[in-house]
Amino acid sequence: MPDIIDMFSARGDLAHVALLLWALSVSALAGFALRELTAAHRRFDDFVRELARFNERFNRDRIGGD
Repeated sequence: MPDIIDMFSARGDLAHVALLLWALSVSALAGFALRELTAAHRRFDDFVRELARFNERFNRDRIGGD
């Protein structure tokens, strides 16, 4: 690994390495945020589905249905 750093620093491409590391870390952070947002959406969808099921059951019992 130090050989790679020496090679880039000798050629003056250290800024490119820093930019690559920044881009990789931001991409990883965006992927993590997207995964968490998807999980939150799934949990909210489950909540709304259960709430609709509860309301349907409550209205059926109140009206005297099945």
